[in-house]
Amino acid sequence: NADGTKTEYRVWNPFRSKIAAGILGGVDHIHIQPGAKVLYLGAASGTSVSHVADVVGPTGLVYAVEFSHRSGRDLINVAKKRTNVIPIIEDARHPHKYRMLVGMVDVIFADVAQPDQARIITMNAHMFLKNEGHIVISIKANCIDSTVDAATVFANEVTKLRQERVSPQEQLTLEPYERDHALVVGVYRKAKKNK
Repeated sequence: NADGTKTEYRVWNPFRSKIAAGILGGVDHIHIQPGAKVLYLGAASGTSVSHVADVVGPTGLVYAVEFSHRSGRDLINVAKKRTNVIPIIEDARHPHKYRMLVGMVDVIFADVAQPDQARIITMNAHMFLKNEGHIVISIKANCIDSTVDAATVFANEVTKLRQERVSPQEQLTLEPYERDHALVVGVYRKAKKNK
């Protein structure tokens, strides 16, 4: 730039990122914004995490959870360049194992490709998500049940989210970027405490 500062432009590939696919697919509000604290479940090697870190900026935080030690090494290298990323090499099915590392968050994004992915995100929501916080989940139909059509799987997963106090706001399929995937955005409401 004329003032000597540099502006970095990066390609966010929708064929490699469920969030980018959702944005290009027309999701209205992803809730990942400057200053947000995000719990990212299924961080892999950190490619999408790096984009999320850029979006939330220096005042935001990304807690990036990845189970695979191999992918975790790459994730740690991403965190060396982006100080707002906290890599956590742990199993997202056991949030109590990383409860000392994660504060309350505004958004949970999950791309875990597990048969119980709705349970995994809601378990983490009960522990870390602020009341009226948001979940964004990438549902991979084949991982849950390959014997029924994708639309039925998505409907069943949305029902499970509702049972755990997540009210879906948006849902869209990720075609043409991903086959048999849907992105669901919802708002979470904590249970009222009895007096």
